[in-house]
Amino acid sequence: MTIKLWRADAIVLFDWLMSADLNEIPADHGAVKQALTDLLTRLEADTDVAYGASGQGLTQEEIDDARREVSKDMGW
Repeated sequence: MTIKLWRADAIVLFDWLMSADLNEIPADHGAVKQALTDLLTRLEADTDVAYGASGQGLTQEEIDDARREVSKDMGW
C-alpha cells in the first residue's frame, strides 16, 4: 500500500511522533500504539523528512513552517 502525504503533513506527524509518549495516547488496543510506531519508522527510514533541508535534521523553523502551512486552511 502506498500513502502519499503532503510534505508539511509528514513533517508535522514526524515531529509529533518523535515527541509523543505513546503510553499517554488513548488507545483501545496495543495495535494502535504499534501502528503509530510503524508510521514513525516508515517516515524516518523511507523518506527524507527526518533530515530536513540541511540534511542534518529538521530545524525548529522547518517544523514551525510546516505547522503554519498545514493549519492555514483548516476551517475548523
